[in-house]
Amino acid sequence: MKRPILSLLTLGFAVSTLAVTPAEAQRRSDQGEARKEASAGNILRSRDIEARVLPTMRGAEYLGFAYDPTAMAYRLKFIRDGRVLFVDVDARTGRVLRRSR
Repeated sequence: MKRPILSLLTLGFAVSTLAVTPAEAQRRSDQGEARKEASAGNILRSRDIEARVLPTMRGAEYLGFAYDPTAMAYRLKFIRDGRVLFVDVDARTGRVLRRSR
């Protein structure tokens, strides 16, 4: 009796892990690209970028980052007072390119 239930649970887990939205798949791909480029020494690691930017964003909650391999830039996402803020950073130099207001 336990065997069919376990099989159904296993199948449900397998299906749920395969159900990835296109946006999630793209984010994973971009982060993988960032890891590859950082390992090759072409760009700074995301944690190095975060260490530079997070202290400048007092009062804002950090939501995460995305990497744009074409622009070789990180986009860090924050929320403050109900507004979403973005900070774009050159992945090679760590220089802030733009802050949304």
